[in-house]
Amino acid sequence: MVQAGADAIGLVFYPPSPRSVTVEQAQQLLAHIPPYVQTVGLFVNASAEEILAVLQNVALDVLQLHGDESPETCQQIAQLTKRRWYKAIQVKPDLNLINEIQRYQQAGASAILLDAWHPDLKGGTGLQFDWSQFPKLDIPLILAGGLNPDNIAEAIALTQPFAVDVSGGVEAQKGIKDQRLIKKFMQGVHCGSAKRSD
Repeated sequence: MVQAGADAIGLVFYPPSPRSVTVEQAQQLLAHIPPYVQTVGLFVNASAEEILAVLQNVALDVLQLHGDESPETCQQIAQLTKRRWYKAIQVKPDLNLINEIQRYQQAGASAILLDAWHPDLKGGTGLQFDWSQFPKLDIPLILAGGLNPDNIAEAIALTQPFAVDVSGGVEAQKGIKDQRLIKKFMQGVHCGSAKRSD
């Protein structure tokens, strides 16, 4: 991903995920990350103590809180870990999205990631939500959910996000990234960004 031009690399610290990494695997991966590329740790309903245990061994720049964490819990984690954080919000059909984003913004989120909703899974579903719901707010918004090389240019042109987040859409199989798909995805990112600025 870095060689293709990614600005950030995500490491999943959530054992049920097929993309989960151990502390040792994370250390090995980060040894290959050049300066100026952000390292993001994804956690799902982890306690501050669990996150601190990872941070003692893995140099993460940002925390992505991807579970059911309340704004207050996110704030407490940030105070204890001394890390910037952003919250992943699943876009449920009946959710007051603007209100939900503002709750986390007021708690200190650096950004908000908007992902497709699934009743059981926390991301990595391959599903996408209705991009027409993507709001325009004064906080960086990250688009996720069902993105792939074939739809990324259209997704960026429609939503004009601060950033995009991809995982399953560039995999040969669950947990195994495909360099060809990554390259094609990044080409689509540049194409969509060009359309956005027209």
